[in-house]
Amino acid sequence: MKKKAPGYAGAVITAVCLLLYEIGLAAVFLMLPPVSLWIRILFCLIPAVISALIIYVLVQRIREIRSGESDDLDQY
Repeated sequence: MKKKAPGYAGAVITAVCLLLYEIGLAAVFLMLPPVSLWIRILFCLIPAVISALIIYVLVQRIREIRSGESDDLDQY
């Protein structure tokens, strides 16, 4: 009998796509020439915080999948 593979793929692919988007957004903000350096740093800080939250949520989701709680709808 085949062993069912963990459902990490969807969560990981989604997180990677969102992280690439946030990195691209930060790169665009860094390339804004007429804007002050402090404003560019501030605009890069926002995608950095969002990226950290994406990684945090991904780790939580992987822990849920490992514990056998693959569908949150069962709680309601």
